[in-house]
Amino acid sequence: MLNFILIALGVILLTVVLVKLIDKFVPVKLKPVISIALWLLIIFLGYQTYMSIYTPILFNKEKNKRYAQVIERLNDIRDAQLAHKTVIGKFAENFDNLIKFIDTAEFTITERRDTSILDVEMSKRFGVDMFKDEVIIDTLGYVPVKDSLFKQSDRYKSLMNVPVGEPGAKFKMQAGFIEQSKINIPVFEASVKKDVILFDQDRDMVIQENQVISVDGVNGDALKVGSMEEVNTAGNWPKNYGANE
Repeated sequence: MLNFILIALGVILLTVVLVKLIDKFVPVKLKPVISIALWLLIIFLGYQTYMSIYTPILFNKEKNKRYAQVIERLNDIRDAQLAHKTVIGKFAENFDNLIKFIDTAEFTITERRDTSILDVEMSKRFGVDMFKDEVIIDTLGYVPVKDSLFKQSDRYKSLMNVPVGEPGAKFKMQAGFIEQSKINIPVFEASVKKDVILFDQDRDMVIQENQVISVDGVNGDALKVGSMEEVNTAGNWPKNYGANE
């Protein structure tokens, strides 16, 4: 893009010089036609130069707005999946199961108490009362997962839908286990391609965005949360887009 701007500016300057030369050396009868053609060329190149600068500004503004909405939905998916793991012990493999879980599951509210009780065996051995420490977990009640995570909102019913970009697009979601130290650990990943989010934007800008490697940008060709390759429930966006953990 920088090369194009420099070339365009060079052509504009050259055209201006030509206009001056034409005004000085070209016959009077031909001057109006040639001058109009050259000024039209100057206007066209000026417009192209302006758009080459303004297009990335518009693209980034729209991109950031769309990314914010997608990230908000990805955070909802992560919260729901973490709740599923807390209650069920693993992540949901698909959105149907995840939404059904939110509709029906409950968190158990507990209270932990430290206490001491008589150790009968040790008391018999030493002939005096011996006590041992014990932790008691009391169940205080239950709270619906839906109320805890989403309050009065029913947005969880559309977790699978990408909120912006290509109409009808869905998030891709996977869940399973990976083995670490001979232990199967549950993992999940939800993602959507940048091409889907930015499907109607300038194609050259989208191609550049897919190749981003930056601490201030979303690296790679997709926005995602979680991972199927490592124990990680973070998002792949930088903190300037919002919390990613």
